[in-house]
Amino acid sequence: MPRLYPDTPDFPQDGGAERTVWEALRDQLPDDAVLFAGLRLLDGSDEREIDALVAWPGVGLAALEVKGGHITRDVGSWYQGSGDARHRIDPVGQIQHARHTLTHLLARHGLDVRRARIAHLVVFPHTYVPGDWEIAEAPRGVVVDRGELARLAGKVKRAIDDHGVGTMVPSDDDVDALVQLLAGAFTPHVELLALAAQHEDRLEQMTRDQARVLDGLRSFHRLRIIGGAGSGKTWLALEQARRRTRVGERVALLCYSRGLGRYLERVTSAWPARDRPAYVGLFHDLPLRWGAEPGADDDSDYWERRLPLQLAELAAQRPPADLFDSVVVDEAQDFGELWWPSLVRCLRNRDGGGLFVFMDESQRIFARDGSVPIDLPPYRLDVNLRSTKQIAQLFGAFGQEMVRSRGLSGSAVRVVDVAPDHAVGVADDVVDALLDEGWEPGQIALLTTGPRHPEQRNAVDLGGHSAYWDVFLAGGDVFYGHVLGFKGLERTVVVLAVNGVREAERARQMLYTGMSRARALLVVVGPRAEIERIGGEAARRRLQDAQVWDGVASDS
Repeated sequence: MPRLYPDTPDFPQDGGAERTVWEALRDQLPDDAVLFAGLRLLDGSDEREIDALVAWPGVGLAALEVKGGHITRDVGSWYQGSGDARHRIDPVGQIQHARHTLTHLLARHGLDVRRARIAHLVVFPHTYVPGDWEIAEAPRGVVVDRGELARLAGKVKRAIDDHGVGTMVPSDDDVDALVQLLAGAFTPHVELLALAAQHEDRLEQMTRDQARVLDGLRSFHRLRIIGGAGSGKTWLALEQARRRTRVGERVALLCYSRGLGRYLERVTSAWPARDRPAYVGLFHDLPLRWGAEPGADDDSDYWERRLPLQLAELAAQRPPADLFDSVVVDEAQDFGELWWPSLVRCLRNRDGGGLFVFMDESQRIFARDGSVPIDLPPYRLDVNLRSTKQIAQLFGAFGQEMVRSRGLSGSAVRVVDVAPDHAVGVADDVVDALLDEGWEPGQIALLTTGPRHPEQRNAVDLGGHSAYWDVFLAGGDVFYGHVLGFKGLERTVVVLAVNGVREAERARQMLYTGMSRARALLVVVGPRAEIERIGGEAARRRLQDAQVWDGVASDS
């Protein structure tokens, strides 16, 4: 049996076409050959996918495009399906472009295998093609039909011999170099970057699909929506605020953390005027806008008691025109007990006004436990949309409820086992290594669980909180933040430096929150044994699948 990458592919819902071709090649190719499935390539801005790639020492390379269902050729074009489902396809053009991307990629990396003989084939595992059929762009020798699957490996070899481009016959070493590039110890960098792009495109669509939740709940004027990290709560909160505003209501969209508040402000500022809520931002800033005296950052009594009580007093003094028809709260688990009655006082109709809260009980990382004044049972979002399966499964082990992931399968979580005192310094090395892999600076966030990173302290001291968060939202550079301030936010890559926690009883929630900020790649830098102790047996099992990364230096 050939070497398989991956050994158990995730095949698309195509009626079993790609699986059928893969199994035929798996069963027919010799032991020294290599078979890649679903190979994604990114060369500059050129992103392609090869359904199956064969690397055969002593023979050459073959890239295969697989099209299932009923395939026809009519008036110079290819078609897939029948009846109303019939649509035009371009299998030959697809695989030609993918083959060129592969050879350019090999050349850019200086591999000798770039000169190897390479052919492309199109495979129709559900369709019969006449034996004497042939067109200029696709000689019969590069078209494989249903009846030829039993001798597919022979067809591949013949296509390389008769139609292959290139002069070199690859050796075992040449094929090994190809494998090292495309399937090294981690998911290959090029493939991983393409997987991340694909995951985020899919994430955008899945999140928008969540709008149907609000469609089904549109008759309720009080709602508590509970969902785990990455379930689309913030998007739904924004959408609910937009919908209530659009029908003529005066709406307040509130949260607790500065970063999320700035994000909500930036998003809503780009909306048409008729969609923008009357107030968007922090709960604390609303009473200040209405005349409350500012307080010191380290005066907890001011923020937890005096300011929320003052909001109720100020609301009672405001004319009805300043109050709200509906209030939407994101990350509502952060709100303290005294804040809720004051918030209700901000409604024009305290009993019948709209109150819509979005929360995650597993992210109670602040020392407060406010109770939302809504008697109706909560509506639960139980699917993670944001993160790859590997990330969702790991952080789910630290949460209170089972996490079901609809994300794509991605790269394994990476772990660098170091003592807490060394976590930040090693995390900096990790960032440098990720940049060397090809990740863009704006895709990476380095989050700490204990003392803040020096870069974060400097940025806030020099520019203030608004400028600091504007840099994050601009997405042009590596972001340095803290788990406490990053709730509701996310980045493609998160490097989580586990450099201690302020409150040991909330360590589990801190790790859950920090890990769940990553969409496509998570690197955990910290004491592995302690992380496993905090997460328990479920976390230990998940971390068995993690990649122990020795690609950075550590001095723990």
